[in-house]
Amino acid sequence: MAPHPVVQAIIDLSAGAVGGAACVFSGQPLDTTKVKMQTFPNMYKGFIDCITTTYKQVGLRGLYQGTTPALVANIAENSVLFMSYGFCQQVIRFAAGLRSDAALSDVQKACAGSVASIFSSLVLCPTELVKCRLQAMYEMEVSGKIAKSNNSVWSVVKSIMKNEGPQGFFQGLTTTIAREVPGYFCFFGAYELSRTMFANYMKCDKEDIGAAPVIFSGGLGGACLWLVVYPMDCVKSRIQVMSMTGKQAGFFGTFTAIARAEGVRALYSGLAPTMVRTFPANGALFLGYEVSRKLMMKQFD
Repeated sequence: MAPHPVVQAIIDLSAGAVGGAACVFSGQPLDTTKVKMQTFPNMYKGFIDCITTTYKQVGLRGLYQGTTPALVANIAENSVLFMSYGFCQQVIRFAAGLRSDAALSDVQKACAGSVASIFSSLVLCPTELVKCRLQAMYEMEVSGKIAKSNNSVWSVVKSIMKNEGPQGFFQGLTTTIAREVPGYFCFFGAYELSRTMFANYMKCDKEDIGAAPVIFSGGLGGACLWLVVYPMDCVKSRIQVMSMTGKQAGFFGTFTAIARAEGVRALYSGLAPTMVRTFPANGALFLGYEVSRKLMMKQFD
């Protein structure tokens, strides 16, 4: 028996939270490296240099700088994302004139994921802004862009409230949405298509393909997302970090400024650690989501 829609939403919300936590713990050091390289592309020779330099300067904690807001961001984002994903699938069924329990194609699920990302962006942007500022705080101080760094979540939050007001937490929101909508179409599309191919090869249902195919499919989905949206993510990180020094140009202004002053390559700075991170992190995300969701759904069988 299918659970009540409200119960289903709670299950998706909880499973998304588990998946988000798994994603952070498996990929935070490489995410920190990505943000540093996006914001200061000329400070490091590559992602290995960035990791070793950060470790020498700040120690292991430097690679996990911003873990708390990252954890909050990923749990919040993925909780809302997967809850909205389930709701948006019903919207797609209604729009296509299908029954409420009808199976959707992989493309239709990708569309549902794309729409769901708009809702998750609203909770992701403030927490990701705090995370990015913490991750690049050392470089901001060393480069002389700020006089003194704030090394705790609370100090960054207080600084934003004091200098920018509540609206300051939504610096980069437009860019976040511009990144998420096409990105999550590719994310869910690649994930579902990969699971379908595994199910066809193994001659079983998509829900029964096992842990390894789910991890691979999740990693593939993450790789497709980042390959499509990486320049937009780079612009978002630059806006969120550099807005510490005062009012920052919007998406198009920042994009063109980076391209003119630093070249197109700067928009892809930090792509290597992102691609290295994406398979384990997004594999863990979907494995955590699918396993916890299946366990909770069993209560209603």
